[in-house]
Amino acid sequence: MTGTLINAILVVLGSLIGLALRKRLPERYGKTLMQGIALFVLFIGGQMATETAQPLIPLISLALGGILGEFLMIEDRLEAFSLRMEQKFGRGDALFAQSFVGSSLLFVVGPMAIIGSINDGLQGDHSLLLAKSIMDGFSAIAFASTMGIGVLFSAITILVYQGGLTLAAIVARDFFTPAIIAEMTATGGMIILGLGINMLELRRIRVGNLLPAIPVAIIGTALAKALL
Repeated sequence: MTGTLINAILVVLGSLIGLALRKRLPERYGKTLMQGIALFVLFIGGQMATETAQPLIPLISLALGGILGEFLMIEDRLEAFSLRMEQKFGRGDALFAQSFVGSSLLFVVGPMAIIGSINDGLQGDHSLLLAKSIMDGFSAIAFASTMGIGVLFSAITILVYQGGLTLAAIVARDFFTPAIIAEMTATGGMIILGLGINMLELRRIRVGNLLPAIPVAIIGTALAKALL
């Protein structure tokens, strides 16, 4: 859990720095900065998506996961939670929900979060999460300076998600094969692509409702290996 704790701490510190700079950063600079980050997010998502060796698995996972996510109303629940946080801490910040959900997804849906958390649980190796922590800290500065305090609360998402993966890896050491990690990464990459599109305001994609695609990809890869 060491890597996850450091990750959350650096996101909090980065968010505080970003909030301190928020009023001093002209809006046009912040907008351009966000667009640059969005392009990088698209690049990372595309790179992750190419990890798949069985393209049907991410496709089916996104379809089934999206249906499950809509049924469970994950995005609506995330936004409702963020609105409660806004009422308590946001002081009328209209971007609170967007910044909380967007930064949470960006920080946890990726190969470094998945593989790093698993490595932390399986081998006690948190070097990958340390590298991710530095990247997330700088990203938090950029996000918080333009989108507000919601970014700070994404540290809670990091603790729950990455901490959960680390504990799961400890329990199921032999389950996370290279094939499973590859399909998890590819599916997560496609979700990240959707997040990048949202950040560029090209189209509104309910990426929160696609999150169940990741566990579906895990199960699908395991079943494919067992049956083929």
